Parts: sequence; structure tokens; C-alpha cells
Amino acid sequence: MRDSSSTRFIRFHLKIRHLVLLVELGRHASILHAAEAAGLTQPGASKLIGELEHALGVPLFERLPRGVAPTWYGKVLIRRASAALAEMDAAHQEIIQGQAGFGGRVCIGSVLSPASALVPQALKLLKERNPRIQVAVSVDGSNTMVEQLRAGELDIVIGRIHDPAAGVELDFEPLADEARSLIVRAGHPWLERGDIQLDDLAGAAWILPPPGRLRDRLMALFIARGLPQPVDIVETLSLPLVTRLLAQGERVVALPPGLVQAELEAGTLAVLPLELGLRGDVYGIVTRKRHQLSPSAGAMLAALREAAGLAPAVPRALQT
Repeated sequence: MRDSSSTRFIRFHLKIRHLVLLVELGRHASILHAAEAAGLTQPGASKLIGELEHALGVPLFERLPRGVAPTWYGKVLIRRASAALAEMDAAHQEIIQGQAGFGGRVCIGSVLSPASALVPQALKLLKERNPRIQVAVSVDGSNTMVEQLRAGELDIVIGRIHDPAAGVELDFEPLADEARSLIVRAGHPWLERGDIQLDDLAGAAWILPPPGRLRDRLMALFIARGLPQPVDIVETLSLPLVTRLLAQGERVVALPPGLVQAELEAGTLAVLPLELGLRGDVYGIVTRKRHQLSPSAGAMLAALREAAGLAPAVPRALQT
């Protein structure tokens, strides 16, 4: 049952312009710029913030010499405001779909490995049945995409949930984990050696993902051996850039072999004969708990489940 004070706040204090301003403040961190984006004057925006802070009894923004920074309370409200506006946008899209026949738009995010195999297979299934659905696909790190999902900017994520606090709001359907192999260009001098050790890799030129659990685990291998961590690093999640960089020199990357299977079979890339026992956390299909997907997003979810070989069941909540 909803608390009566929450009901009063929603019914008597909260207005759409509050939500719009909150979202713009999250984007711009400046009352002036947020006010302009929301179609308000700066004094009007300041008044709306004051109304919210008075109604809630907590500070939402810290006033800085240049702009503002949301407090913890402000961050919660910004995220929820973004999700609320996304829900209304989804309602509008659903009504338009009902008027014009089934179509619509769905936004999904994926980590690298499923983006190269699972997502294309699911898109093929979706388009065979619903060619009018427009699909926007982004490839990024799990933490970034999960926050976009929580804010309503994405409908579905194929990735990982690292933050238990976020997991409370989300459903997670596990798919797979990923064993990493060390990939280099064909002809790399280390391929001729049978005695490659971790010591050699400490001084290697690396291609690494952005900071996160996988990178931390890799660096922990060097630390545990008392070795220096690699310093010649290119940081990217772009698979085309990874393969280009490998082809140009002596760099090494830890990847699931399936991501570069075509290159391995063609003989342009090769796997180093050294097993690090490096695996990624299990990734899966992530959706918002208690959120009704639009028909187009629901069709995308069904296609993802079918492509992954999952039964069309209700997603189970992430165990925290």
C-alpha cells in the first residue's frame, strides 16, 4: 500500500514541468541551461526546485560556483523522473501503434559478445515477423546501460547487473558467461614459443575494456604475481577497432574466441597458448521490474528469448 504522504506529494505537489526540469538538470547540471531546455525562465526553474525541496523536506541540489550538482536525493528523483517521462512516451507510442497498425520502436543495449551473435539472430527473427518495428541497438558497458534502463532510456539490456541496489528494480534472465582467450595477430612472434608466461604479458601492449570487473580480474593476476601492470594500453569496446589494432602490431587482447571466430578461421588472428582462467560474469536479459513493455519491446524480448533458446517464461528476479 502506498504511503499517504507519497500520495499527497504525487497528487498535489508534483507536476509534469517538475519532471521535465529534473531530467534536464540531470543532463546539464546548470539551472540556466536546464531552464532553457525545459522552456522555463531561470527564476521559474529555481522556484520549481524550491517547491520540490519544500514538499520533500530534503535538499535535491548542491549549489556550486558554476552550476549545480544533485544530492543523493536529487539523483533518485532525476532517475525516477526520467523513467516516468519514458513511461508516458511509451504510452504515446503504444497509442500511435494502435492507430497505425503494429509497428513502433524499441531501444536495446548489449555488451559486446551477445551483440555480435545473439542480437543479430534475434533481430532476424523479429524482422521476419514484424518488419515495421524500428530497433535502435547500442553497445556499451553493463553499468552504463543498466542506468539507462533504470532511467527508461532503454527498453531491454543484454548485460550484467553489478550493483545490488539496481538489482532490486530489475529482472534478470541468465544466458551465459564468457571464457576469455588471449588473441593476437597471425604471425605474432609469441605464437612460435611454447613457454609464454604471465611475466611476458606484463610488458605487452594491450587492448583492454573500460575499467570494470573483467579488467580488475586481469590486473589482479599481475598483482598476485608481484608483476607490474601493463602500461601500453588502448581502451576500447569497438570490435572493428580491436581487430584493426591487432593486425597493425604486437598487441594482445583477452576476448571470447567467438567474437573473432571468422578471423580465427581465416587465419588472420590466432589464440596464444596460455590459459589464464579468465571468465566474465554471467550476462543475461535485463528488464525493469513491474514495467509493462510496449508491444514492440515485447516482440523484441520474445525474439531475444527464442534466439537464446529460453522458454517464454516470466523473468526471475536477480538474487541479491
